[in-house]
Amino acid sequence: MTDQRAQVAQLHGVGVLFHEGRYYAWGEEKSAGSLFTSVECYSTENFAVWRHEGTSLRRGEAGDLGPDRIVERPKVLYNPDTQTYVMFLHIDSPDYAEAKLGFARSKSLVGPYEYLGSSRPLGNLSRDIGVYQEPTGLGVLMSEDRENGLHLYRLAPDYLSVESVLSTTLKNDGSHGYESPALVFSGGLYYLFGSDLTGWNMNDNKYATAASLLGPWSEWRDFAPPGSRTFDSQVSAVIPIVDSTDVSHVYFGDRWNRDDLYNSLPLILPISIGGGRASLSWLDEWSLEPQ
Repeated sequence: MTDQRAQVAQLHGVGVLFHEGRYYAWGEEKSAGSLFTSVECYSTENFAVWRHEGTSLRRGEAGDLGPDRIVERPKVLYNPDTQTYVMFLHIDSPDYAEAKLGFARSKSLVGPYEYLGSSRPLGNLSRDIGVYQEPTGLGVLMSEDRENGLHLYRLAPDYLSVESVLSTTLKNDGSHGYESPALVFSGGLYYLFGSDLTGWNMNDNKYATAASLLGPWSEWRDFAPPGSRTFDSQVSAVIPIVDSTDVSHVYFGDRWNRDDLYNSLPLILPISIGGGRASLSWLDEWSLEPQ
């Protein structure tokens, strides 16, 4: 998957935001492998043709954004009260021991973003993250805490800190939570997606539902054929589609090749969501037809 420059689109760990008829996507640039290089911004109308918009967050000389750091899962929300775009990041050391949440902000959608720092939300471990915004403007952060589960947090009104835990989910066996979370709302239900903790290896990703962000959440279930390892991908985003005749949501999953992260291409497929069920099926070809 290439952009208008014929370069491989760096959409790893992607976060997506719809704005003025286009889907803007932020991803990890992987020319340095797992270590931080930059966060790049792209846009598309149909998930097939991509335009590179620019670099949103650059590497620094030292500190959280230094060349020896882990900076992953860039997600962006627009805050209507402060009229700023807020970027959320997984910030870590190469051994993943720090497990922090980072914040950056910009008055511009593409940026550049000003990095503000990192901390553990309410003192909890924070690795893979996702974000969600209610129509009321309430911001929600999903964050994987290996010791206690997958937390859903209420963000502060300015989105620059975490106020409280809304709910926490564990695997069906209670062993731990899921990582790489994504959340959508459809037909009166919240659908929460996540991946099991298997490192670079893929697994059968799961989803759970709830009528409230406070829970209770249903048991976790497969949304792709069991044994397919989610078509060899890890969920990164589930994107509500605006003004389409036949596609309501799009699944965006990473296909990690740890020996060549730069050229690891994502899996992008329509996903059926409704009536308490989510279902991902394989398609050799598909297109997003405008309404």
